[in-house]
Amino acid sequence: MSTLRLEDLKQYSDTLRTRDATALNVRFVEPRDTDELQHYFRSLSTRSRYNRFFGAISELPKGLLHDFLQVGERERFSVVATMMVDGFETIVAEARYALHAETATLEFGLSVHDRWQGHGIATALMKNLECRAAALGAEHMFGDTLRSNETMVSLARKSGFAFINHPDDWKLVRFDKEIAVAPKDIPCASWRLAALSRQAESPSASV
Repeated sequence: MSTLRLEDLKQYSDTLRTRDATALNVRFVEPRDTDELQHYFRSLSTRSRYNRFFGAISELPKGLLHDFLQVGERERFSVVATMMVDGFETIVAEARYALHAETATLEFGLSVHDRWQGHGIATALMKNLECRAAALGAEHMFGDTLRSNETMVSLARKSGFAFINHPDDWKLVRFDKEIAVAPKDIPCASWRLAALSRQAESPSASV
């Protein structure tokens, strides 16, 4: 089990920077995001939705939307990356990840809105997910993508992931990366504190 204090989600927010130094806020999804999150997925291109969910959907089905909003349930977490656009907080990217404690792995998937691709958002979000993986005690993080998704394949390769065949579906490829960061060296302030707290509560825990 993680030691995150989910009664105060804001403490796990991070401010990242896009390629042009624009502020990018990464935070856990909240109930107030329901409509905006659904709007985000509806406004993705057909190809982007297909790449994200490996199938043709026009919006999040009710059950999946519910799952996205249940932060921490069964060690599954959803985050949104937001920017101020015309005075409004706007979702420009999202990620969902799950800790598999029995194998010390973190599984994740992410998307960036078509309008905001090419600004370094995916790279920044990927690095932030590595911080979160390290803080939760994961020793590896991995994701799956369609072999035809050249953008995600390129991002994973540039981010230092190794590629292996997917165990169940030939249309997919799996990318995996070892997480070898000590709590004190995690380069995201909020997640460094979370990792140090976890270590203090369980001195034998390794990251």
